[in-house]
Amino acid sequence: MHETSGPPVGATSVAEPSSSSSSVPESHAPHAAPPTPMLSIIIVSFNTRALTLEAIRSAIDNCKDPATGQELPVEFIIVDNASSDGSAEAIAQAFPAERFPNLKLIASRDNLGFAGGNNLAAKSARGAFLLLLNPDTITLDNAIGKLVDFARRRPDAGIWGGRTLFPDQRLNPASCWQRQTPWSVFCVASGLSSVFRRSSLFNPEGYGGWNRQGVREVDIVSGCFLMIRRELWDRLNGFDPMFFMYGEEADLCLRAHQLGARPVVSSEATIVHYGAASDRVRADKMVRLLKAKTLLIRRHWPPATRGLGAWMLAMWPRTRALAWSLLKLAKPERGRVAHATWNDIWTRRHEWMARQENVHQMAPTK
Repeated sequence: MHETSGPPVGATSVAEPSSSSSSVPESHAPHAAPPTPMLSIIIVSFNTRALTLEAIRSAIDNCKDPATGQELPVEFIIVDNASSDGSAEAIAQAFPAERFPNLKLIASRDNLGFAGGNNLAAKSARGAFLLLLNPDTITLDNAIGKLVDFARRRPDAGIWGGRTLFPDQRLNPASCWQRQTPWSVFCVASGLSSVFRRSSLFNPEGYGGWNRQGVREVDIVSGCFLMIRRELWDRLNGFDPMFFMYGEEADLCLRAHQLGARPVVSSEATIVHYGAASDRVRADKMVRLLKAKTLLIRRHWPPATRGLGAWMLAMWPRTRALAWSLLKLAKPERGRVAHATWNDIWTRRHEWMARQENVHQMAPTK
């Protein structure tokens, strides 16, 4: 990657190149690289300045080897996706290069999305393992060190994750998922998965009422706290850029399964995950989510079931809009807002039902 002058404050800053960029002035040249890390921690931010600063600080404080109590050799690569809230400048000021030589800031001039931002960071990562960490997280009780230790004990998994909580310490079940199936999509579209959220039969994608305690092999580890062996990441060519936001970790894990990986999660490593901190509008979030889920169906389902799956998924916002039109009688204010939101999502179905030009899986590197 060609390095150019980045934000004019503190940290080792690298601006994403453009056709008009120039070389780094000597006074802003990055410091000499610290010793080779074993873990590269990647955080991609977009308009989450305060949360991102908190995420970095808590991660720095929770990277000890449980066996020795010593700091693990890690590096931090922070990608700011052209935030308009001063995130890049704040990160550079809070973590100056002379105090944090193992922290690198890449200030992208464009919003590359979650997939593109992580792919960019991974290109310069030097660790044997990559840890993808959301900017709206707080690392608890040496969770990163514990996740590394867990990976040492389960090297066959290839992909590892932990347990996530909401800020009030309630379980945030979004740390892992089961893959989509015709039955699971039917349950989502019909509302069964919402009504019977704790049922593994009617909410299979969410693993029913499992409290995320213990160790368990899963289909998909959430990208908010996902560690992967660098060699496997390279074989998979990282995230597929067809996924801008949402679905990229599902696609990655499903492709990793095909190469023999067995993703696994452990509650030993627990973090706080606020969730959707950079997504301010619920309708926009759902449109992106539905687009990703539709692409996953077309990528990973047998050809004979793809059309049915996409159609059933399309019924999700339609059934929700109809349900809330009735519930408005019992819950006028909440019902009015929810009905308007789901109806907006349904009217925008051309955005997420449109067939993508390339729905083929990325071929792994031999």
